[in-house]
Amino acid sequence: MTSIEIKHISDILGLRPLQVENTIQLFEEGATVPFIARYRKERTESLDEVAIADIEQQKEKLNTLAKRKESILKTIAGQDLLTSELKKQIDQSYDLQLLEDLYLPYKPKRRSKATIAKENGLEPLAKMMMKQNNDRIESSAERFLSKNVDDIESAITGAQHIIAEWVNENSIAREIVRDVFQRNALIEAKVVKGKEEEGNKFSNYFDWKEPLHKCPSHRMLAMRRGEKEGILKIYITTDNERVLIRLNHLFVKAKSTTSGYVEQAVSDSYKRLLMPSICTEFLKFSKEEADKEAISVFAENLRQLLLSAPLGQKRILAIDPGFRTGCKIVCLDKQGQLLHNETIFPHKPKGDFQKAMKKVAQLTNAYKIEAIAIGNGTASRETESFIKRVPFDRDISVFIVSEDGASIYSASKIAREEFPQYDVTVRGAISIGRRLMDPLAELVKIDPQSIGVGQYQHDVDQKQLKEGLDRVVSSCVNNVGVNVNTASTHLLHYVSGLGPTLAKNIVEYRNENGPFESRAQLKKVKRMGDKAFEQCAGFLRVDQPQNPLDNSAVHPEAYGIVSQMAKDLKVKPYEIIGNKLLCDRIDIYKYTTDKLGAPTLSDIVDELRKPGVDPREEIETFKFAENIFKLEDLTIGMLLPGIVTNITNFGAFVDVGIKQQGLVHISEMADRFISDPNEIIKLHQHIQVKVIDLDISRKRLQLSIKQV
Repeated sequence: MTSIEIKHISDILGLRPLQVENTIQLFEEGATVPFIARYRKERTESLDEVAIADIEQQKEKLNTLAKRKESILKTIAGQDLLTSELKKQIDQSYDLQLLEDLYLPYKPKRRSKATIAKENGLEPLAKMMMKQNNDRIESSAERFLSKNVDDIESAITGAQHIIAEWVNENSIAREIVRDVFQRNALIEAKVVKGKEEEGNKFSNYFDWKEPLHKCPSHRMLAMRRGEKEGILKIYITTDNERVLIRLNHLFVKAKSTTSGYVEQAVSDSYKRLLMPSICTEFLKFSKEEADKEAISVFAENLRQLLLSAPLGQKRILAIDPGFRTGCKIVCLDKQGQLLHNETIFPHKPKGDFQKAMKKVAQLTNAYKIEAIAIGNGTASRETESFIKRVPFDRDISVFIVSEDGASIYSASKIAREEFPQYDVTVRGAISIGRRLMDPLAELVKIDPQSIGVGQYQHDVDQKQLKEGLDRVVSSCVNNVGVNVNTASTHLLHYVSGLGPTLAKNIVEYRNENGPFESRAQLKKVKRMGDKAFEQCAGFLRVDQPQNPLDNSAVHPEAYGIVSQMAKDLKVKPYEIIGNKLLCDRIDIYKYTTDKLGAPTLSDIVDELRKPGVDPREEIETFKFAENIFKLEDLTIGMLLPGIVTNITNFGAFVDVGIKQQGLVHISEMADRFISDPNEIIKLHQHIQVKVIDLDISRKRLQLSIKQV
């Protein structure tokens, strides 16, 4: 990558060119974002994952731009119209839109009014008119009459069509229009006549208008969905008079009859060509910006969900609740393996309450159950109430677990491969139990788009959504670390440097040779080369290894440094691990080299103090308000405990133990202005809310945090 391109990226991201250059070099050497962020801080001057990923995205944009430039230059050269000046302009352009403006006059066109006029030989007349120094243009136009140009009026009109095309293709003119749109554009939505009743859910936008630059992501996506469903028509309008004044200033050079014709052509160009083109451009851009913001919201929610507190390796009884079809029960061992499954019917219509209670008590004793997980779907509250009445002989914690995406998993190829002999209900209950043990390990098996913790996820660009969410999953997996001896193929393939093939090979090696005893043993895995080992080793953990560092975030390449630290302290390497007093005596500056600096050495010592500590919080039990099962049980002013289930940029949705989730609008979160709900709350946080509005007919519930 050239120094100009590196500077371009550094200017956009506000980074030093050396940071950008070194990061790109690491990418070209095969390094991943998590690896660079954790183990190459000296090269990047401690850039975080977000900045490193931004550099990667900008690099890809420049690669795409370079390919587009190559295609454009080839097309123009094929027309024998490529001048050295034009080539220089194209080469030096780093804005895709401006690049397309430069290309527009040379772009192959469909047959238009201007091309017909050119075919009729009227281009010289158009050039003559553009000079605006001929007050007898009608006389000049007589020379251009032909069998296809009947009269002077037709000749002048044809020339105006050509001028209109020139105006449309003029890059300065297009920038003028963009500038006015940027400052003054309005987005308007109107209901399609006759669709009022069908599109009632979009009624807020039946006659809507606001400045385009102030339209938030969720509103833009809502209107676009209404348009897609045929309920709304969306328009972008602006101050047309202001645009025409500026365009005329650019093109109209005199006060003459000819100038009047040029002014007419400019007006025609704007209304017929420029305005529709720039409107489309701004609609596209505003949709892209709305997508970007929605994907950002989704990504942050997904990060919080994946990093939810795990219960850890416990014996779990998991319940997928239901009324008519009963409650599917599974018992899992500490590794999440299925020990037993059956169905109970504690609820109506069957209502075999006593038998169900006896069965649950028997299973908890037989399988030494330590915790119970209940899915938060249909019959969740009723099942929780039932479980609390079971006479256990010891304390057993009960947890409500999100079912989002569980049905997707249970019907997936992954689930069929894991449990081919069981149906979807059993698989779903297993997933609920495993989510309690380790949300991250279980949720990686589900397409992130199916988890449903965002806004308008089906309306945004699906490719960008997938890429963004995959980056989040990878970041979370590598942040937590992975036990190489228990991880599934699906969890392993998100580890830095692995991917699906190596993940599968690791599991196959483990199945054939038994558990890994060291990180070094990974090198025996088929297709595990030096680069892949370098990228993945620090993120993989080996439980109960011969070398305790194999169960830490210390990279194997730094084991020698740790040995030297131990030698200088006159102890064995394993004696440092977990010994805060010894770690406090380490002077990291004694061990710095050209490649290993204070940031990485500080990380090593921090890891030695608390090796392999899970960065996730500890799990907490939660209780919904008693005797609250449906919307009708609520009253305005009531205070309730709730769980945050989804966060959008306009507020958060909270489960208070009924079917309908309540909305806490962003304005009801604090007694001050906030722009991001994440300033106040996090996904799955346990909070207190106040009921401030009920609409039973529309099944809507409005809640407040600040009024509690």
